[in-house]
Amino acid sequence: MATFVLIHGAGDVGWYWHLVEAELQARGHEVISPDLPCDDDSAGLPEYADTVAAAIGDRTDLIVVGQSFGGFTAPLVCDRVTVRLLVLVAPMIPAPGEAPADYWPHTRYEEEARDGYDDPIALFYQDVPPELAAEALKRSRDQSEVRMGEPSPLRAWPDVPTRVLLCRDDRLFPAGFLRRVARERLGVTPDEIDGGHTPALSRPYELADRLEAYAAEQGLIGDHRRETVSMPPNRWR
Repeated sequence: MATFVLIHGAGDVGWYWHLVEAELQARGHEVISPDLPCDDDSAGLPEYADTVAAAIGDRTDLIVVGQSFGGFTAPLVCDRVTVRLLVLVAPMIPAPGEAPADYWPHTRYEEEARDGYDDPIALFYQDVPPELAAEALKRSRDQSEVRMGEPSPLRAWPDVPTRVLLCRDDRLFPAGFLRRVARERLGVTPDEIDGGHTPALSRPYELADRLEAYAAEQGLIGDHRRETVSMPPNRWR
């Protein structure tokens, strides 16, 4: 079975993944979802990656999953430990040496046609059950921006198979935007699921299905489990 390393986004906590974590554990996988020091002004991307690597320890058969801003941390983790697969969900996809603060102009984000939302519920959690959305806001933390202008220590994209999973109803990173950025930066066509920016809360079982299917592609589940995760095409697209 696989060890899933789940990395949350900006101003968030590992709790974000709790429904997906429970589902993957019920299927026999090990799951790690650490809290990053995102509210610590002294911490930057190297410290984020160090936090994840320390949580991993000597575990193997790793699938690293980065959500949103976690896409900046996830490839750095791949430079610290041996990873079987890197999965980016509704992600920021960094270029080598890129500072997080430069992501927006470098990807021409402001040129993307999209609606504006001042309400965080409407932007991030529009399809999340109200009680879960309220709890997510309660648990969220202030994201430090002190070191956002520092170049990422990423020198090159890691030599690890990479999948990008976008959400068709994402209001922060619209599907067209992520398709373009994934193509320009990684040369890949993203996989797609329905839902908004936070599928671990709005569609946890569908997301767990997809992650386990990725594990199956990497040979990290037994043959008797492969049949249970081979989903019909209409569940995938």
